[in-house]
Parts: sequence; structure tokens; C-alpha cells
Amino acid sequence: MKPLTTIRSHLEAYLYSQQLSINQFSIQSGINSGTLSRILSGQQPIAMNHLKLITRGMELPEDHFYSMYVDECFLYSAPTWRRLRPFILNSAELGRLDCIELIVKNLLDNLTYAPMLFEVAEDLFQEHHWQAAAVLYKNISASEKYQHSERLALCQYRLFRIALGDSQILNLQAALLFECYIERLEVPDQLDGLKALMHVYYSLHKWDKVDALAQEMHRLAMLSYHHLHQSQRRERQDKSPEKPVFFYALYSYLMRASVCEEFRDYESALKYVALYMDRSWILEKGEDIRHILDQFQEWGTANTLLYRMMSGDHEVLPEYVAYIAPHASEIFVALYHIVISANRFSWNVDEVLEQFPSYIPYRTNLKDFGELHNQQILADQYSTFLSELANYYLRNHRPEGMGFLLQSLESSAKIKSDSIIIKCVNLFEQFRHQATEEQTEQYRLLIGEVQESNDKKNDYASSFV
Repeated sequence: MKPLTTIRSHLEAYLYSQQLSINQFSIQSGINSGTLSRILSGQQPIAMNHLKLITRGMELPEDHFYSMYVDECFLYSAPTWRRLRPFILNSAELGRLDCIELIVKNLLDNLTYAPMLFEVAEDLFQEHHWQAAAVLYKNISASEKYQHSERLALCQYRLFRIALGDSQILNLQAALLFECYIERLEVPDQLDGLKALMHVYYSLHKWDKVDALAQEMHRLAMLSYHHLHQSQRRERQDKSPEKPVFFYALYSYLMRASVCEEFRDYESALKYVALYMDRSWILEKGEDIRHILDQFQEWGTANTLLYRMMSGDHEVLPEYVAYIAPHASEIFVALYHIVISANRFSWNVDEVLEQFPSYIPYRTNLKDFGELHNQQILADQYSTFLSELANYYLRNHRPEGMGFLLQSLESSAKIKSDSIIIKCVNLFEQFRHQATEEQTEQYRLLIGEVQESNDKKNDYASSFV
């Protein structure tokens, strides 16, 4: 018996073992008997919908013949996009990245397929099949690395967005790889790319970098806005950013205010607050526009109180707490700053913390904060918040402080934040006498995990360089 090397040979063996005629399997599988006969004789290639019916008729897993189907598409028939596109999409649905890789490597010997593969990658990206999309983007980038095309820049932008996760070191490497491509993007993509880059550098506390990116975002946003509203240029735009263009100008002011806050320059921060609260120049109308502008107004009001508090004005604290209390999505960030201020100025904020027990620490998924609260920034703030809580309680000889310190160490190890890990180590050594034997052992184990992770990080960094 000849070896079963093709889908046809497997089907023939199945019909023989089950003693089925072509007509009987036609009824069992739902494939037209004439079509089935031509497939078996090699007169007709196997289309994707035929593969599904054959596999189902043989009662096999849907992807059972997927590896063989790659050969079917390239070795036993001429490759056609009509068969390859649905195969790539189905492989993505079933997580068969190996098949996508094989298909793409075969296709990209001919660069005419690059635009079609990019279109599929964009569809997969929008459908959140990010790992499958990443396979396509990486291969397209490799094939076009000498082309200096916008498509290459878009591939790098998508790969950057896909790469972002919990690890700060990996986020930084993704940002560094993408940043040199950002100027090749169209302005709408540049605006969104700048926003994503700012969030990475913000979570890494690289404030000068955040400020420079915010200035570039403002420049691009205002140029684009003036272009959009020139009376002689009211034509429809081919591409738009994720938010209205004015949003990016206001957001750049918001980020510059945050940078000033980190440098404790609250006077300058308040000037930027006034700028992003100013809606007098914005021409757009509508409910969605009003919602965005109202959000900046809320942030401006809250941040005006916040910057007064963080500059040492204790009297504003009750007003600040009263303002943020009805805004559930803002409470965690507010408490984060309140605890920092309490440690900085030796305030007692027990009453405030008791008012929001479910946020001490915040136990729900951080994604509940919504899209405008970037996840990388929140993960960093969450770990910092735990360390500040630990500092607050340990300084006041409260037993829960050591528990928060260990939670912060665990959380900061997860995101690989060296600065917070060092802070936790310093706190533990300072207040070691308050730790129980069990907490001391837990600390020892966590430090071991941190060391192991750090060794791996150094190995990865060496290979990256």
C-alpha cells in the first residue's frame, strides 16, 4: 500500500477501510459526488470548504489535515489566493500559527502577495487574533526591510501594539524598535502611535521622553486640525485617528501637566490644566464631542485640587476626596496620590482610606478603569500604590504594612519594575523587625524569584543587543 502522504491518499484509505463508495461518502460529507470524484482523481484542487466537509465526513478534528493542506496549496496545485486567504483565516481561528508561517514563507518569495497578506493581517488585528497577525506582520516586515515603505512602518506599529504587556523591559524594547518607524506613518497613525509610546515611557518614569513626545503630538495635532478646518480643504479624509484630532492636542497638555507633577512643578502643571480645559477653539459639535470635552473638564477640576494637595495644602484634601468620591473610575488614582502626599508630608489619612475599603488595595481587574487609563501606567501605579501603603502603615507601626509591602514586591516583580523592587527591599530592611517569621520567609522566596527573573532578563537583554 502506498504511503499516506496526501489528503487524497488519506481519503482513499478511509473509503477503502469503511467500504464506502464515492456516492455514499458524498452523502455522508455533503460534497457533490462529481466534485469528490474529480478531487480523488487529482483533476480538481481541494478548496477550503471541501477540506472542511472531507474532515467532518471522516469525523476528524477540523485542523487534522492543515499541515498537509500547505503542501496541497503549493506542491500539488498552483497557489491561488482564493484558497490561501480562507486557509490563513481558519488557521488563525484554530491557533495553527505553524501553518500560517509556512504559507507566508512560501508566498513572500513573490512580493506581489505582500499587500494581500497585509490586508489579512489588518483583518486579524481588528478581530484580536493578534498572535496570528504578528506572524504576518513579522514576515512582511522581513520581506520589505529595504523598501522604506509605509506598509513596513505600519507592520512595526502593529507589532509594537501587540508586544505591549506586563513586562516593562519588553515594553521598552518594543518601544525602541518601533520609534524609528513612527515618522513614516500617516499623521493619524502617528498621533495614536505617539500616544502609545508616551504610555510606555510614562510607566517607565522616563519623563523627559514623555514630554518630548507630548510636544510632538501637540505639533502634529494642531497642524492636522488647522488643515482639517481650512475652508478650501473640507474634503473627506481617507484615514482618521482613533479619537477626534483635537483630543490629541488636549491630551498632550494633560501629559505635559503630568510630567510637571512628577518634577513637583505644580505651578507649570496648573498652566497646562488651564490649556486642556479650554474648549473655546474647538469647532466640532455633537454628543460624543461634548463627552470628551466634559471628561477633560472633570480631569482639570480634579487635577487642580490634586496639585494643590501635592504641593502640601492639607486643607484641600476633604474637597478633593468629596470631588472624586462619585467618580468610581477615578478613586484608585486619587488614593494613589493621597497616600503619596501623606507619606511626603506626614499626614494622617486613615479616615480617607477607611472611606474606600474596597480600593485598599484595588482588587478588581485594572481594566475596569477603561480605555483612557492605560494599562501599563496603571500596573506601575498599582505596584507603587502598594509600596506607598506599606510605607504609610509601617511608619505608623501598623501590622498590615508588611502585607502590603510583600504584595508590592510580588506585583513589581511581575511587571519587572526595578525601581519599585528596590524601594520594597529598602522598606523591608528598614522595618524588618515588624515582619513575622512567615512574612520573612515569603520575602526570601520572592527575592529568589526576582533574582531568577533578573538573570533571565539579563540573558534576554544580551541576546537582544
